[in-house]
Amino acid sequence: MTDLPEGTGDERVDAALGGLAVLGELPVAAHVGVFEEVFAGLEQALAAADDRADGVSDVPDPPR
Repeated sequence: MTDLPEGTGDERVDAALGGLAVLGELPVAAHVGVFEEVFAGLEQALAAADDRADGVSDVPDPPR
C-alpha cells in the first residue's frame, strides 16, 4: 500500500481522508463501511466548495 500525502490543503478533505487510517485495524469486510464514510465526507467537502458565500464555484463545469 502506498503512503498518503501529509495533507491536501483543505481541512474538510483531510478530515475525510483521515478515516482511511483505520483500514489496517479492521477486517476487510468492514472496509466498505469506511469507504462509504470517507466518500460521504468528500461529497460534503465538494458541496461546501460549490456553495461558497460568494456564489463562485471552485469546481469547473463538466465538459459538454
